[in-house]
Amino acid sequence: MTAGIVSVVASEDARHERFAAVVRGHQSMVFSIAFHFLRDRERAEEIAQEVFLQLYRSGADLSTEAHVTFWLRKVACHRAIDFARKRKFEVALEDAPEPATPDSNEDPWLNRRIRALLTSLPETPRMVMILRYQEELMPEEIARVLEMPVRTVKSHLQRSLALLREKFDRSAGSLS
Repeated sequence: MTAGIVSVVASEDARHERFAAVVRGHQSMVFSIAFHFLRDRERAEEIAQEVFLQLYRSGADLSTEAHVTFWLRKVACHRAIDFARKRKFEVALEDAPEPATPDSNEDPWLNRRIRALLTSLPETPRMVMILRYQEELMPEEIARVLEMPVRTVKSHLQRSLALLREKFDRSAGSLS
């Protein structure tokens, strides 16, 4: 009887260690997706915690590293979109914190303007843009994460880029 209890405790310890390793290995990715979508550090941290809590509670058998990464991206995206839809809150970009290590070659005005334009997109196209240009996922990967056809992802990218270019040109024209 004692050997059975020791075996259960050992397997539980192994499960906790595996979970801790997953958190350490993926917390920045999960946070990044939520933060770049919501532009709110506190909300992004909450969503990241919820995602990992859901993973822990589900006891999901995520057998490969690719499967873990895919599952976490998918859940983080859906949680962020759901949160934005539920709250419909607007984030003042001036209040959003800057990334910890900004590139010195970047133009802060341009970056602020692009973030403002990106925030103006509807939830799904905005998430597609973040996954493509912030997380550097290919359209096929985005399609799997967001559970949509690849053609829809490409369509969102194409329309969003055209819309952002048009809005940017209009706003740049009004400055001169």
